[in-house]
Parts: sequence; structure tokens; C-alpha cells
Amino acid sequence: MREFISINPATGEENGRVARWDDERLDQALAYAGYAFRDWQHKADAPTRAGWLRAVAERLRARRDELAELMTREMGKRIAEARAEIDKCAWVCDFYAEQAPAMLADEVVETEARQSRVVFQPLGVVLLVMPWNFPFWQVFRAAAPALAAGNAVALKHASNVPLCAQAIESVFQEAGLPEDLFTNLMIGADQVERAIRHEQVRGIALTGSEAAGRAVAAIAGRALKKCVLELGGSDPFVILPDADLDKVVPMALKARFQNMGQSCIAAKRFLVDETQAPEFIERFRAAIEAHFVPGDPLDEAITLGPMASQKLLDELHNQVVRAQDYGARVVIGGHQLERPGAYYAPTLLTDVTTSNPAFQEELFGPVATVTTYTEPSHALGLANATRFGLGGSVWTEDVATGEAIALGMQCGCAFVNDMVRSDPRLPFGGVKDSGWGRELSRYGLLEFVNIKTLWIGG
Repeated sequence: MREFISINPATGEENGRVARWDDERLDQALAYAGYAFRDWQHKADAPTRAGWLRAVAERLRARRDELAELMTREMGKRIAEARAEIDKCAWVCDFYAEQAPAMLADEVVETEARQSRVVFQPLGVVLLVMPWNFPFWQVFRAAAPALAAGNAVALKHASNVPLCAQAIESVFQEAGLPEDLFTNLMIGADQVERAIRHEQVRGIALTGSEAAGRAVAAIAGRALKKCVLELGGSDPFVILPDADLDKVVPMALKARFQNMGQSCIAAKRFLVDETQAPEFIERFRAAIEAHFVPGDPLDEAITLGPMASQKLLDELHNQVVRAQDYGARVVIGGHQLERPGAYYAPTLLTDVTTSNPAFQEELFGPVATVTTYTEPSHALGLANATRFGLGGSVWTEDVATGEAIALGMQCGCAFVNDMVRSDPRLPFGGVKDSGWGRELSRYGLLEFVNIKTLWIGG
């Protein structure tokens, strides 16, 4: 493939094409990024870098409607969700502009030395390998702390959102960021290894599939380069018997079907007490049936947009069919809609046991599964009965019990009476096969710095 083709998943029409780089151009771009890093390192202190991030936030807000529409046309996100994504990108830039200088301040440690302290210095060029499902947010939540720490950033974006990748680069350019400090690499997946091995690249952040994480981690390990991995998830949504279904059902709808269910932290496995399950299933089914209206994702009134591609839809449908082969029952949905575009009916599967692939795999689309339990300890066991460990939530009127279950969940983000989300103020990431390392907060800022001991004797 010598060019990247952008397709509107709502219509199947082509948005545009972008030429793919050859290896020579890739090597040159990374070399220039290295030069830009060294210049940035010596000329821009933390407050100066904060000023650049504020300018980036301003450009995002100024171009909000335009960028949101591009996102919608390129990967099918509903326009309201797309605008909210741009707002969140501006927020993360403002957050690090305000907080990073203090977060990076030297830490004095009392020793027998005349002076000893811990200093935080940037590593160099950080390569971002990013997915399509949140084409702006995934990039900015990694790029903002990397740049705030003084690194340069090179982006390898998903091949189906090349126009979003170009637009992101233009935002940094318009904000006045020094040339080559943020570089969009128009390369294919088969060139990622070359990029990782480049002498100027000192760290890698990947958000993507479990398979992609294993491949990148192996290459980075052989090259002895730091990497942060945010991979798949199969988040449990635990409903305790005392939970108020009037509150829970609307949140279940949002937690599962946001971004057409194409989110690593979307609730995927609904764990319900067996005595409460019939009522929850019926109310959840009715809410799904009443809420979703398919249509053009640029239309403010519609509530059901397309999936990001027909290929992704076909993969999801195959998982639904296989789940039925293992005994799952389709309560609603389970098929592609008869209309142009990659539209899949919001689907609810029940009778999903732990041996069902739908319980163990990540269902990356608008499909919810229900599994019943007998007591809270059983629910916790089911929540943890997965190789993934990204997020999880528990719903109850007894906050102490909810907190106990949340603490017992084997995941990086546990929420009580709220849906899992990422927030610049808190660390984000997973355990087990959901990856390692953290994004956001001070923990994310320090992932790509040299935490150096400075000892002054005499």
C-alpha cells in the first residue's frame, strides 16, 4: 500500500488519500525530531513549555467544530462525542501547562552530602503508536505529558485516520511549536519496528490491541527502550442486589455504548445477581430499544452511528455468532442494520458463562453481555476471571461494600457508582494483559523522563 485511504464508514465514500512515506523519509523525519529535541532541551524550561501547551489548547478550541466534523467523517464518531473529545484534548493540554512545572521540580533529599536531589530530565524522541477509536484524545493524552516533560514526539497513527493525523500535526504547527518537535509519520505498521529501532527514539507509547502490544514490547525490549502499553479490556460492570436500577440502567447504557462500544474502557461484562437479573435484563433491553436511532453521525439528533469500518463490524458479528454457539442468547440486536454504512444493531447477550468466548474476549463494538452470580464474592471472582485488567465498576447503595469489591478488582482503574473514564488528574492504565505503565497525572508525566540522582559532595 503506497497511500492511506480515508473512508467515511457512514457512507462508504472516500474522504481523501495521503501518500505513504518510504523508509528514507521516515529516517530523516526521526533525525530531525532528534535535532529539535536537543534544541528544545536547552532553550525551553518547564514554564516555557507550559506556554506552548496553552497555545495548543487555544488552537484546539478555535478549530473545535472543524476538527470534530473531520473525526466524524473519518471514523464515524457521533458529532456530539467528537466535540467532547476535542474539549478533552484541550483540557489535558491546560492541565499539564498548569501542573507540569511543579511536578518536574527537583526533589531535595537529606543525606550527608552537601546537597543531594532528584532531577527529572527528558529522554529524547517518544514514538506514539496510536489507534483510531479516539483519534485525537489518544494522541493528546500521550503527547501532552511527553512534550511537557521536554521530549519530542513522533506519531504513527492508525492507517484509517490519516486526515486526523495530519490535522493534529497542523494544530501543533499553528500553535507555534518549534519545527519537528511534533512529527506525524505517514508510515505503515510494517515500518514501526524500524521507527522503534531508530537511534533518536528513546521511548514508545502504544495504545492498541493485545497483539500489537506484544509485538511492540518485544521489539522495544530487544532495543532496550522504555515502553508504555495501554491494551485491550473486558471491563466488568458489577451490579449488587441493593443497586437502584433507576440509576444503574441509564449508566449501563452509556458505559457500554459510548463511541459505539469501541472503547477499551467501555463496560463489557455485566455481572448481575441471579435474583435481580430478569428485571435488569428486561429494563436494559427496553432502554436499548428506546434509545438508539440510527442515522448520519453528523446529525445532532441521531443516537446510533456506524462502527469505524465494515471489517471491524464483520469481526464483531463473528464473535456474536460464536457466542451463540456456546449457549449465549440474543435478547436484542445481533445483526447488521439494513442500510448503507457499517451500522451494527446494539446487542444484548445473556446466558454468557465463563467458558463462552464472549466472556473472555474483548467485544469492541455495541455488544453487551450478561452473566449472573450468586453472592458478592462470586461476583468479584467473575470480575477477575479474565486475562484483562484495565477497568471495572461496581454499583451499590452500600459504598463500603462497593469500595471493598473495587479494591479487590484486578485492574488499573476501579470505580464505585460511576462509569470508568480517563481523567488527566488521575493515572490511567492496566494490569495483566491490558498492558503496563501509566498515562496521565504525574505518574504519566514521569514515564518518559530520566529520574536522575544528583549528589554534590565536599
